[in-house]
Amino acid sequence: MAIEIKAPTFPESVADGTVATWHKKPGDAVKRDDLIVDIETDKVVLEVLATADGVLGAIVKNEGDTVLSDEVLGSIEAGGAAAAAPAAAVAPAAAAAAPAAAEGEDDPVAAPAARKLAEENGINIASVAGTGKGGRVTKEDVVAAVAAKKAAPAAAPAKAAAPSAAAPVFAAGDRIEKRVPMTRVRATVAKRLVEAQSNMAMLTTFNEVDMTEVMALRSKYKDLFEKSHNGVRLGFMSFFVKAATEALKRFPAVNASIDGADIVYHGYADIGVAVSSDRGLVVPVLRNAELMSLAEIEGGIATFGKKARDGKLSMDEMTGGTFTITNGGTFGSMMSTPIVNPPQAAILGMHNIIQRPMAINGQVVIRPMMYLALSYDHRLIDGKEAVTFLVTIKNLLEDPARLLLDI
Repeated sequence: MAIEIKAPTFPESVADGTVATWHKKPGDAVKRDDLIVDIETDKVVLEVLATADGVLGAIVKNEGDTVLSDEVLGSIEAGGAAAAAPAAAVAPAAAAAAPAAAEGEDDPVAAPAARKLAEENGINIASVAGTGKGGRVTKEDVVAAVAAKKAAPAAAPAKAAAPSAAAPVFAAGDRIEKRVPMTRVRATVAKRLVEAQSNMAMLTTFNEVDMTEVMALRSKYKDLFEKSHNGVRLGFMSFFVKAATEALKRFPAVNASIDGADIVYHGYADIGVAVSSDRGLVVPVLRNAELMSLAEIEGGIATFGKKARDGKLSMDEMTGGTFTITNGGTFGSMMSTPIVNPPQAAILGMHNIIQRPMAINGQVVIRPMMYLALSYDHRLIDGKEAVTFLVTIKNLLEDPARLLLDI
């Protein structure tokens, strides 16, 4: 019996998706909950899992094809795996009788995650010794093979792995060009950024913040904080999120958005935190951040970062947001003008912390300074509000006790 493989049901904000990777080929045995195919949308990559045991049948949508919500991608022949079992049982004996030169020609049985990891690292799955049931190659086997490969001496350039197709490496003097299509995430980011600059009266105001007090507080309590909150580390982002949520209470226009001819004021602070991933910039959202503790904020950001690296962010985690914070300082940026993420009205840009000479009470002292940038929609936010909002964040960070005393 053929069972249809369908694309996920996309939310209203997502019109369609693209078939990114088929992890099985027609005729491959599949088990229930095996990863079959990845669907890339404008926001996240969705995994489609097998709904039954069987054999992968015909593929209707190939890699690169556009698919709609609940559209048929292919089929699974239920029970096919059971029929193939006797042949699979004979295979080991036949392989043992074959000449040594023929060994490794057949693809070994491997977990989907193991096969994918091997492909990503240029490992021949046939060369990996399987420790799983029946000689099955597990993900742990491939991890060990990758570690062994990295530890091997680089004395044989001829045997070096080929460079990744996604990140070509050219020798000096090469005039080679490589053309690859944009991912949907990258194309969507490009489109939205251009639209933001075309449709908004966008302006950026700058200030600088002395990070001495925040750094001293973090240095004093980071170990105790980590022990008290089950390994959650105390970073700088949580202070900025807390300062932003307090400032948003005082300046509701910065937390608002424009909907047609209406201004929508939000009585909550859903803070988008820009995270860099292999697929591009993503902005997962901390819901009701104004109610969260520093530990909850740090834990949420750490979870988002891991999910972004693994491509596991959900649609709900990527949707909405009333204000965004981006931190170019993690990459060494000293100054930038971030672009507002519509329909939000503003975005805060953090930057690198630099030790600089500052005049304090008539004396020159060295202080850890960070430039802050607030880009905002001038249609909704006046210059006075934007500047005062940024000064409020500066004051809260330079005297963190204000965050506790609500002053």
